[in-house]
Amino acid sequence: MNTIEQAAKRLAELKRAGYEVPVPDMPGAAVASPVSAQPAAAADIPVAEAPVESPAVSLAPAPATTRAKAPSSAVVQAGRSAVVETLSSSGRRSREVTLDLARLEREGYLVPAQARSQLAEQMRIIKRPLLANARGESAQQLSRPNLIQVVSAMPGEGKTFFAINLAMSIAMEVDLSVLLVDADVLRPSVLARCGIEPARGLMDVLQSPSIELHDVMLRTNVAKLSVLPAGTANAQSTELLASGAMESLLDELAAKFSDRIVVFDAPPLIPTTESRVLASRVGQVVMVVEAGKTTHAQVSQAYAAVEQCPVVLSVLNRARGKSGEAYGYYYAT
Repeated sequence: MNTIEQAAKRLAELKRAGYEVPVPDMPGAAVASPVSAQPAAAADIPVAEAPVESPAVSLAPAPATTRAKAPSSAVVQAGRSAVVETLSSSGRRSREVTLDLARLEREGYLVPAQARSQLAEQMRIIKRPLLANARGESAQQLSRPNLIQVVSAMPGEGKTFFAINLAMSIAMEVDLSVLLVDADVLRPSVLARCGIEPARGLMDVLQSPSIELHDVMLRTNVAKLSVLPAGTANAQSTELLASGAMESLLDELAAKFSDRIVVFDAPPLIPTTESRVLASRVGQVVMVVEAGKTTHAQVSQAYAAVEQCPVVLSVLNRARGKSGEAYGYYYAT
């Protein structure tokens, strides 16, 4: 006798005993479900010995707390969607954007697909001392060593090109993530070069206490790489970078994520004052010098502007070699 026949027989026995049994609109499915949910031994219990309240003979729907011990896959998926929606609507989840990697590669930038290229190897050589300092492996004790500012003496020396490449290279590390900050608040270009639409960013966080860092950070399609736009232009950008709000933001960036390196693409040093203020608050500075263009006097003036930073590394950009233009060697001061 199958399960349905057993259930039908038991229903008839209950009716003959004088019990009032509710029958749903679809008796076949409704009858089979509660009986099959019981232990197999329950089918052998005589009706006369079982109390009416016993789940073994009750055909009424079970209470919600006992119908199912595990949610269905549809319920689980709905729950996950609700969590994602809650995070998004609360503004606490960073927005995701897509970098135009194909365009970046065509324009000579380092991308994840070029992990074994000459450019990737050059960046590995350059980033290694920076990461050693960030991990506290140097003899000198540094404050905020994971905050790295990329500068140049004059405009057009390739600092933004280098900052993007450095961030891409750090994103390839196994145990580190990187935040690329467009701190060139006078002429921001990181988003445009990466194919990202303009968005709120650093200046907006400094101007408005209601805007938090994760409200304006952008997650990207490159694993472990995020971007912080420069944000809305402000005539008092130097004062904002020198403010207590910036100090608090730098503390948050330096301490909140021990496995995150923050790369600032900052304005050129000689014609502006913003970079000088920022250089006094970060742990490391990388000076990008264009080979054959930047004069010795300009380099000396630029170094004097960042003398408050304990670690300054220099990179010679567009140095001519046998294989064409490349980054040159770095040196510390």
